[in-house]
Amino acid sequence: MLAYILRRVAASVLILVLSSMLVFVMVANSGDPLATLRLNPHTPASTYAARRALLHLNDPIPQRYWIWISNAVHGNFGSTIQGQPVAPQLWSHLFVTFQMVIIATIVAIVVAITVGVLSAIRRGRAFDSAATVTNFLFISVPVFVLGLILKEFVAIPINNAVGRTVLYTIGQESPNLTGGFVQRLPNYAGHFVLPVLTLILVSYPSWAIYQRSSMLEVLDSDYVRLARAKGLRPRRVLIRHTLRNALIPVTTVIALDFAAILGGAILVESVFSWQGVGVWFLAGVSNLDFNVVQAYLLVTAFFVVAFNLLADILYGVLDPRIRYG
Repeated sequence: MLAYILRRVAASVLILVLSSMLVFVMVANSGDPLATLRLNPHTPASTYAARRALLHLNDPIPQRYWIWISNAVHGNFGSTIQGQPVAPQLWSHLFVTFQMVIIATIVAIVVAITVGVLSAIRRGRAFDSAATVTNFLFISVPVFVLGLILKEFVAIPINNAVGRTVLYTIGQESPNLTGGFVQRLPNYAGHFVLPVLTLILVSYPSWAIYQRSSMLEVLDSDYVRLARAKGLRPRRVLIRHTLRNALIPVTTVIALDFAAILGGAILVESVFSWQGVGVWFLAGVSNLDFNVVQAYLLVTAFFVVAFNLLADILYGVLDPRIRYG
């Protein structure tokens, strides 16, 4: 197992390096990030020259990549086109996004497994039919549309019924908050509910469908029928023999979908005006700020690769029959 993990880590590092090289070349050839500064007649030539030197725009692309990746390994992602360090901005925006993504992912996993298991053991009944319709409904609705629907038909009616704002539709927190963390907590929660709920509703349906399909396959397997014939309690058969093995393909799907969750987070941040890493990345793309774009893509690629590695390790935990040579 250890040898397998080391091989996967080595392959993951190679994938990260190759992908970062490809993206760097594409971004570096997408245009001049200092075009606005250069075309401004009030910009001194010395300022423009200094900014080009800061961004290493005078160096050939291979040398620029080597400088960038060497610094990135140590947590230094260069400077923005405005001359500000990228790393502090990256971590602050990433913290905002990951608060939403982590909470939404954990809740979506719990909901998906619960719905999928109940649908499988109640196959063909009312709950199964209702869950199937609901799952495909949420899969069909785009993220930004779902966010707007929640703002219009959930937040506003609830706020009107209560007589004050309890579900906020803009930002991560209200400006000029006072008091300690406990006093500010309701305000934070009110800002979190709709964005997190949006991500949950677009994430869990596909996982629930996979969980149901996997459960049905395992429920019809020979070893489950044998466990029932031996007189084991239904609860033990369900949890130890059925659910554990049915989680294996779902684990793969969840790990592969982590990139999609981050992509959905970008749209959610745009709808609810969160200053997360997705909005920051889109601003970098719009401004041809290649250090911002590179930092975002490298960090997100790292998390995607890490989640896939974690999924492979979990295979051995969930199914002892799996051994890695």
